[in-house]
Amino acid sequence: MSDTDPYDLDAYLDRIGWKGERHAGLATLRGVHLAHALSLPFENLDPLRGTAPSLAPADLMAKMVHGRRGGYCYEHNTLLRLALEALGFPVTPLAARVVAGAGTPENRPRTHALLKVEVPGEPRPYLADVGFGAAGALLLPVPLAPGAEHEGAGRRHRLARAAHDGPLELWELQAYDRRTGEWAGQYRFTEEPFTAADFEVFNWFVGTHPRSPFTRRPYLQRTTAAWHLSLDGARLTRTAADGTVTERTLTDEAAARRLAAQEFGIEVPEGLALLG
Repeated sequence: MSDTDPYDLDAYLDRIGWKGERHAGLATLRGVHLAHALSLPFENLDPLRGTAPSLAPADLMAKMVHGRRGGYCYEHNTLLRLALEALGFPVTPLAARVVAGAGTPENRPRTHALLKVEVPGEPRPYLADVGFGAAGALLLPVPLAPGAEHEGAGRRHRLARAAHDGPLELWELQAYDRRTGEWAGQYRFTEEPFTAADFEVFNWFVGTHPRSPFTRRPYLQRTTAAWHLSLDGARLTRTAADGTVTERTLTDEAAARRLAAQEFGIEVPEGLALLG
């Protein structure tokens, strides 16, 4: 990494509170993944200002490690990738098509970033993803194997194979919904590797296109061991570990900014209105 793009592993691990081992093993992957997911918020405040966020390591460090900000999938998973590579893990960036809430998933482009991680001594690679802003997102990585259910940090996931016409196997990550007792698809992906240039294009489109949901209203997400909190527009939703959901609508801009700082850990930039 060049001097103009500094990446500080010590500062990153201090920011997420990871005090464990620093070698490429499964315990390290699981621990760093969970610590990141519980420490760094999800947010789209740069796209709300009409700007695609920078994915340069120095800018990610300044914003998410040294500043009181979060990011969306490209930022989160780039930051995690840099950490895992510094710890000795081979990492392959992948791209997924979000199927949650989609009647026809094929109509959606691949715009979600995720990671395939090789773990020394493990027979299969792992899916790692700390950037899916939803109450059912992964908190722990899962092995790339179909069918098995994985319970971790209070959430349950499984990987299934989906039918398609392409030459590569298509995976679907599914999350268990405690309220309905059903499995719900989150996104679909193949193991085709994607490059930094691909994600620069995805990031520009998602961060600036007028039809992108991230350019039209705020999405703030924060996860703790006890609850998941989200702000979608003016709707604030708290999902408890047992699946209980409470909602309310925010109407006061000053109160919304205080809530962003106190509950989400996000300092909203001056001049940006959360509630429009």
